Amino acid sequence: MTISYTLKVANSRFGGFSKLLFRWKGSIYKLLYKEFIVFVVLYAVLSLVYRRLLTEEQKRIYTKVAQYCNRSTDLIPMSFVLGFYVTLIVNRWWAQYTSIPLPDQLMCVISSNVHGKDEKGRILRRTLIRYANLSSVLILRSVSTRVLKRFPTMDHVVEAGFMTQDERKKFESLHSDFNKYWIPCVWFTNLAAQARRDGRIRDDVALRLLMDELNLYRAKCSMLFHYDWISIPLVYTQVVTIAVYSFFTFCLIGRQFLEPLEPGQEGDLDMYIPLPTLLQFFFYAGWLKVAEQIINPFGEDDDDFETNKLIDRNLQVSLLSVDDMYQNLPPAVKDKYWNESTAQPPYTTATAAETLKPSFLGSTFDMRMCEDAEQSQPAEASPSVPRIQTPLLSRFFAAASPAISIKNFGWGSRGHPHLRHPRLDGGFPSPHPNRSEDPESVACIEEEGTEDEESGASKPPMPGGCLGGTRPPEASEMQRKELPLIQVKAPSSDSIGADRPEAWEP
Repeated sequence: MTISYTLKVANSRFGGFSKLLFRWKGSIYKLLYKEFIVFVVLYAVLSLVYRRLLTEEQKRIYTKVAQYCNRSTDLIPMSFVLGFYVTLIVNRWWAQYTSIPLPDQLMCVISSNVHGKDEKGRILRRTLIRYANLSSVLILRSVSTRVLKRFPTMDHVVEAGFMTQDERKKFESLHSDFNKYWIPCVWFTNLAAQARRDGRIRDDVALRLLMDELNLYRAKCSMLFHYDWISIPLVYTQVVTIAVYSFFTFCLIGRQFLEPLEPGQEGDLDMYIPLPTLLQFFFYAGWLKVAEQIINPFGEDDDDFETNKLIDRNLQVSLLSVDDMYQNLPPAVKDKYWNESTAQPPYTTATAAETLKPSFLGSTFDMRMCEDAEQSQPAEASPSVPRIQTPLLSRFFAAASPAISIKNFGWGSRGHPHLRHPRLDGGFPSPHPNRSEDPESVACIEEEGTEDEESGASKPPMPGGCLGGTRPPEASEMQRKELPLIQVKAPSSDSIGADRPEAWEP
């Protein structure tokens, strides 16, 4: 029977978990006490032999052997090997439980989509759900020792009502070398198709929904079969077991009390009972025993799955759902909060204190804001306020066109035609000679381009530093000594129209 202590730890209180240490059923003491007694007896025997039976020379040899064994225990990675192994086992254990087929979803679909209040409709619904339960019984007989002991032969399955005599003859007449748990699922599909032809299932959408739920149910049966077939590799289990047993074999020899090798040398304190070693055995060996217990949860250990109880529950609730509850509905009436906009269920005296706690509305709901009213006023960005940009981003913001690649800034004469090079006096040639420029809209771009100078040297200089013109030697010499610098100021409303490509003059 599964050992449940969930209610005992529902509330964390002083000594709550400590009380669990004194339970016997399902405890680590019940699981490990035999191995623990064997380890203690072997340790005591070696201790008596060393203290009473060995000569001085034999004790010296034993001391060297014990020191060697004690050093060897550090070479076995017990925490890593056991931790990874137990984590793998626990994940597999829970996955097997979630793979046990439950008919809850399937029975709801059958009850709502297979119609007919007459005897034939009732037989149809009960037969469909019985086939589903029969499939789960057949697969659980194959993987669970408890279920096999309950239904050792097919006669017991027939006697329990999961299968009729005619169905058993059909089942046994189908010869296969493999597990035949899937046969009732095929019967289910054929019977559902016949119900669709007879109009018991009214449309193809309902039939499709029924088939989808059956496939999910059958997939879980298949997963149970594969979990039972494909075990954790035996090599890994052997490695972990050998590591644990070899570790404590070294501990039996290396953790004994040893007399000093040299006369007058101070020895270790003789405690007679090696408490740290016993605790280490309790932890590591207990870890291994936990993995051994849950590696196959379909046995008869304390914490193995109660498969027989699951079979009883599934059959009872599924038949109740598709038969007694079919269109057996309570009258639909107005609920208690019909005329209330906010529903508030009552509290008992024991839970009345919870009404005083405010509802959680967000972590910033109670944050205090600045009391200055001016800080809460909306503000608009002013285009006349200069903005500081990084040099790399300023290359893009200083360009007139938004779609300009970086290489256009390095190849002046062959660059983008919308770029303007600075004049000698630091200004830009105006695209509109008759319009005065806003001083805040001027952008100064200084950038060194060796290839620009070479390509510009073959062209005649143009006044104002237009495209294709060359710079004076003084300006070129100054630019070689400085890093590329870009200063950008936000344009005013008068110069925004000058950014249109068609407005540029050559």
